[in-house]
Amino acid sequence: MNNQHKELAAGKWRKMPFLEQMANIGSEVERSISWREKKNEEFSKMAFYRSLELIDLTLSAPISFPQRKETARLRELWSDYFAFNNCYKSSKESWRKYFIQLLFAFKNKK
Repeated sequence: MNNQHKELAAGKWRKMPFLEQMANIGSEVERSISWREKKNEEFSKMAFYRSLELIDLTLSAPISFPQRKETARLRELWSDYFAFNNCYKSSKESWRKYFIQLLFAFKNKK
């Protein structure tokens, strides 16, 4: 997979706090869902791949074990929802709810 976020992949991402990383991942997740709702599968897939890239950058960053566990589980559930059979039965509403909580946590930490 090509790095779409070249500056972030070059090291900037590793310096961001975990909650900021998660908020940025949430932005790509939201884009992916929004484009899918608008019936633009190409843009939706591109946002999905960017979200996976950010998740993988987070997994390669120096984060705590609980954060790594959360991020790995996020990758599994998000991939299942978007690209596979959605065996975990998540919904666009549940994804939005999850990431809005992380965004609020990030904003309140500033």
